[in-house]
Amino acid sequence: MYYDPIMFTCMEGLDLEEHIIATYYMRAEMPVEAIKFAQAIAAEQATGTWLNVPFETPEVRKKHAAKVMGIYEVPAYDRELPKDLKYRDFIIKIAFPSINIGNNFPMIFTTLIGNISAGRIKLVDIEFPQKYLKKFSGPKFGIDGLRKYLDIKERPLTLAMIKPDVGWTPEQGGIMAYEAFKGGIDIVKDDELVVGDSDFCPLEGRVKKIMDAAKRAEEETGEKKMYTPNITDDIIRLKDNAYRALDAGANALMINTYVVGFSAFRMIAEDPNIKVPILSHPDYAAAQSYAPDTGVAIYLLWGKLVRMAGADLAVTTNYHGKIPVMKDRYIQSCIALTMPFGNIKPCFPAPGGGVYPGIIPETVEEIGKNVILAAGGAVHGHPLGAVAGGQAMRQAIDAVMQGISLREYAKDKPELESAIKAWGISNEKEDLFDMKK
Repeated sequence: MYYDPIMFTCMEGLDLEEHIIATYYMRAEMPVEAIKFAQAIAAEQATGTWLNVPFETPEVRKKHAAKVMGIYEVPAYDRELPKDLKYRDFIIKIAFPSINIGNNFPMIFTTLIGNISAGRIKLVDIEFPQKYLKKFSGPKFGIDGLRKYLDIKERPLTLAMIKPDVGWTPEQGGIMAYEAFKGGIDIVKDDELVVGDSDFCPLEGRVKKIMDAAKRAEEETGEKKMYTPNITDDIIRLKDNAYRALDAGANALMINTYVVGFSAFRMIAEDPNIKVPILSHPDYAAAQSYAPDTGVAIYLLWGKLVRMAGADLAVTTNYHGKIPVMKDRYIQSCIALTMPFGNIKPCFPAPGGGVYPGIIPETVEEIGKNVILAAGGAVHGHPLGAVAGGQAMRQAIDAVMQGISLREYAKDKPELESAIKAWGISNEKEDLFDMKK
């Protein structure tokens, strides 16, 4: 028989609470037999191999076999194919018994995009049943919890990463953090390149200095401040780094999620002794997602999966900033962080990478008020200094919240006016950034 009936089903023929559904994009060179290909990848990622084996019994297959739910060609040719066609493009949906995968990230990836990742196939969505999602705690704080923690009811939040990325001492970090905090920045974070613990900038040393700066700024401004030290390291040291940072006074943590892995992030997020917000940084994610026909879609990595791992706030790429990303994908990623997702709380999106005050109106228009505006160079490199850099970011937010244009609002505010003169407004000029040229 051309196909194996046990390998195919429709949604109505499936117990949805017992299956995880993966959606793939596939590009295949002519000629291609999509039905056989879909069946082959379903077999490869579940009970089968390239031939029949004795213990792959009907009973085993009934309980553990993956099933093809749909094969959709784009464009949807029905009558015939164009004679000069070189490729055919398909969306394929496959249902995997959740019993095969268990309660862990490594087997989600191994099962859904393991061996088959060598081909021209990209995992573009995963649908988890409620029963399965409940095994994951997700964010401890999420958007509502973080707003309550910082006592910020409605406006977008601000974040500044310390610049330069590396090479500074704890004392210098304290100075830079204080200036950003005093200017109105809510959250200061380490750059992703800061080693969890280094000889020239030890973990406890920088946490103490920057938290001292945060407390000083809190007393002067009346606003709550937060610092996310980067604890990224080999996994065997990750939890120790977290505890050391907390013992030194840290009121949040940061992890480079995609290099340590979702399981390592989850280990920290679900630790009952760790009761502070955790920031996810996206470095390396593009290496897994930016190819158009292999890997994993960026809005899965930056969205559903990092929420399941427990991120309270997640840095993503801002379309208007310095890192190349499609506008749709940047917005989709932020939607994926905030949309209803079973028992998993929404995560605060923090689009960063070349953010400056002139980007803020468009970013808030696209993402909404539940956004963290993450700027580094625009704060520390402001023409009037870092305090003014923080003030300019807050002034731009105030303008947006009041429905006033930046240029109008800046007329009596030298901090915002200087930022506009230096970098402009994103929808009025050519791109600033060499990385996008």
